[in-house]
Amino acid sequence: MRRMGNTRRLRRTFRTVAAGAVCSAALAALTAVPAQAREPGHRAPHWELKDTGATGVRFRGLSAVSRDTAWVAGTGGTVLRTTDGGASWRNVSPPGAGELQFRDVEAFDARRAVALAIGEGEASRVYRTDDGGTTWTESFRNTDTKAFYDCLTFFDRRHGLAMSDPVDGRFRILSTGDGGRSWKVLPSDGMPAALDGEAGFAASGQCLVASGPSDVWLATGGGARARVLHSADRGLTWTVTDTPIPAGDPAKGVFALAFRDRTHGLAVGGDYRPDQTSPQAAAGTFDGGRTWQPAATPPPAYRSGAAWLPHSRTAALAVGPTGTDLTTDGGRTWRTVDTGSYDTVDCAPDLGCWAAGEQGRVARLER
Repeated sequence: MRRMGNTRRLRRTFRTVAAGAVCSAALAALTAVPAQAREPGHRAPHWELKDTGATGVRFRGLSAVSRDTAWVAGTGGTVLRTTDGGASWRNVSPPGAGELQFRDVEAFDARRAVALAIGEGEASRVYRTDDGGTTWTESFRNTDTKAFYDCLTFFDRRHGLAMSDPVDGRFRILSTGDGGRSWKVLPSDGMPAALDGEAGFAASGQCLVASGPSDVWLATGGGARARVLHSADRGLTWTVTDTPIPAGDPAKGVFALAFRDRTHGLAVGGDYRPDQTSPQAAAGTFDGGRTWQPAATPPPAYRSGAAWLPHSRTAALAVGPTGTDLTTDGGRTWRTVDTGSYDTVDCAPDLGCWAAGEQGRVARLER
């Protein structure tokens, strides 16, 4: 996204009954914050900052594998990984990437991950590692000066997509069928025409998200209307729908999407400029994105990232530079639960929820 100062996706399944019982208890504790917080000696679920040692880095890319394992990616070509719950972090940045801005990372486990660098022309690149970041392979480098890649997503360990701002009037989609080892540009015949000024926001790695084996959604801003595009065939054909999130300015639109299944989704955004208000900064869909309803009580300010809490049909988090908001009714109403600055959020099936942002900030949700 050209306007943000050079400037998941809950797709995994419930694996065991025991894990579900633990997660359900933790979720109940989180959603009961107001009552429990009044009890003597009780500390409500909260973000606990983890020392990454990367105070000069802004992390907009985040992939939560579990409560123990997470990957973050950001400015200065930086990629970090933890496998001990954030107690320590290993710098696994690709060699020679110091001038790049990583805005998205998708990890399959503690060893395998794919990272996206954004920017004009050849600054947009994709890297893959199979050994925990010890070595990386550059699997894609953009050679079209008109393209600018913003986000990537995966349906499973093999099939994934990446998206670019419009090229010749249409959003461009890259596809991989081998886990990000190789990529091809998909035909644009099935892509609706972009609006004037319309683009994606490389703010949190969540402008392109998938759910299930073939459904994917793309968020836009900058045009006259903030829109969401949907494909049910892994990016070959798309439909498009307007959202109630304000647009009409290069700084406004939908910044992040989160789908808990192929029908229930959330959109958050607003105006990223700190001196501007962001009314109607959230919306929800119950029909796979065919229609969107504004939140009755939206977050109080611009939000750039969102994630459903695992194993819940109604609870989700939204984050931005001014705080974290929680919904317990599927996105109809939101309330602020933390005032720390974060750009992106992601949750793993074991309720390992992580957030990341400016000044090397990375936190894990503690209960």
